[in-house]
Amino acid sequence: MDVSIINIGDELLIGQVVNTNASTMARMLSEAGMAVRRTVVVGDVYQDIWNSVDEAMRSSDAVLVTGGLGPTKDDITKKLLCDYFHSELVESGVALENVRHIFESRGYEMTPVNRAQALVPACCEVLNNDLGTAPCMWFEREGKVLVSLPGVPFEMDWLMRNRVIPKLQETFHTDIIVHKNILVQGIGESFLSDLIEPWETALPENIKLAYLPVAGMVKLRLTGKTRNNQNILNNLNIQIAETVQGLYNLAGSYIVGEDCETLEELVHKTLTEHGLTLATAESCTGGNIARLLTAQAGSSAYFKGGIVAYSNEVKESALGVQHSTLEAHGAVSEETVREMAEGVRECLGADYAIATTGIAGPTGGTPEKPVGTVWVAVASVQGAETKLLQLGSTRRQQNIDRTTNQAFAMLIRMICQKP
Repeated sequence: MDVSIINIGDELLIGQVVNTNASTMARMLSEAGMAVRRTVVVGDVYQDIWNSVDEAMRSSDAVLVTGGLGPTKDDITKKLLCDYFHSELVESGVALENVRHIFESRGYEMTPVNRAQALVPACCEVLNNDLGTAPCMWFEREGKVLVSLPGVPFEMDWLMRNRVIPKLQETFHTDIIVHKNILVQGIGESFLSDLIEPWETALPENIKLAYLPVAGMVKLRLTGKTRNNQNILNNLNIQIAETVQGLYNLAGSYIVGEDCETLEELVHKTLTEHGLTLATAESCTGGNIARLLTAQAGSSAYFKGGIVAYSNEVKESALGVQHSTLEAHGAVSEETVREMAEGVRECLGADYAIATTGIAGPTGGTPEKPVGTVWVAVASVQGAETKLLQLGSTRRQQNIDRTTNQAFAMLIRMICQKP
């Protein structure tokens, strides 16, 4: 089945708000076996929205629309859909009860303006929005479907997962798409491509490969599609597993793990499965490592805490770095990062520790230590391993992100005893 996505809002069109809905929806639909043919962003202009909806309905099996469902005057989606489907606005009991429940649960009184949220086209089916007052509306005409969702990202996300995608799968009997992620670190995309070219050339026709590079890492994604049949699905999974083994034969030393979207997810999985704890001491990454760790639900089971030691005084007082080490070698050095990692591990009582120190840029470099010079350390009770990074970039955030992924990869390799 083919799907079109239409995201409505002037704020999206002019770049005032980043359109995360498009990427989130496209990813969910693809994983559910549906082909996204187009994504359109349109402003709050009646005729522009009409034209986008009409074109999408003629060319796609299903059209998903977000935005324009609030109580303000610029929210025109419901009125337009009434006109498009030759219907009229009526008060939905399901939607009204949901609006009333939302306001009561938050301790507010429902006003007439809020009650208007329960008005929907008479021809639609309301899919209850448990997280907000804007209704999700399902329309069908001549074998095609249009779904109107609220533009609030967390409401859209919940509705897609719990209401829209399950109903689309029931309606269209979609194929099953299997994705297999392989996280590769320590080799650039072009070098990796050259290394695995024989394997890539020999891939079966029904399995596709995508290179998804991010800072300091490449995610390889294998994708296979099959009919919704358990026996055929089992065969596909076996075929993908055998294909992955061939990849290990060529690039095994660079593969950090599988079946995760990011290295921080892989760290979460690894520490949880091994029952280990972690602490961090960050200088040049400024808390970025701790931020990504604590973004993972359940990280309190393994993350002890972190210290952002930006000044030498804090490196000494909080982490126990020797003054003589800083005097002799400087803050950006192997000796300093080793003592940072060992100090925070002992201070916070963790099984493992990560430490970073360097020159993120764009200023602050010297001929001896140019911008992009970074030291990373990972420590355990057996000792610490260090690595010098010469990132060769003056882009601050890129250097922070590459350092972060390097630290995560070093930690995973140490725990799993990978080379």
